[in-house]
Amino acid sequence: MESPDAVRPVLEQSIDITAPVNDVWELVSDVRRMPDWSPQVTSTRLRSGFETCALGAQFTNRNVHGELEWTTHAEIVRFEPEQELAFRVEENWAVWSFHLEATDGGTRLTQRREVPDGISDLSRELTDGFMGGQDAFSESLLSGMRKTLARIKTAAEGRDD
Repeated sequence: MESPDAVRPVLEQSIDITAPVNDVWELVSDVRRMPDWSPQVTSTRLRSGFETCALGAQFTNRNVHGELEWTTHAEIVRFEPEQELAFRVEENWAVWSFHLEATDGGTRLTQRREVPDGISDLSRELTDGFMGGQDAFSESLLSGMRKTLARIKTAAEGRDD
């Protein structure tokens, strides 16, 4: 039986952006820009030996949540230009992605967090012990996703071409 504070397998938020897919792709395809978008990420760096954001590229993120700070390591697992970017976080097994879809008015951008293999024991312990539990942390992640998408929308729609 699933506990009431279980890990949600999928978290997802979408936003419509009045900019062409290629402009939105330019913003989201470089993971080094995550600190510009995400309220949780303060630094993103490609790991040694990786020069560009592409399939298989590895990177580190510095994250914050309230008073907590931590580093994660990730690898780009899907990289379909102007369609999808996804990366898997080593420490908690989560797969984060951006999916782009052309619309009549521009682009629908969807951010998703999936945990097809559940989350690591360490991640579960930290979330339960320091981040208010799975439900509270999921709500925090959804709020962060909405802020991330809004920041990308603002940047994409405010471009000077």
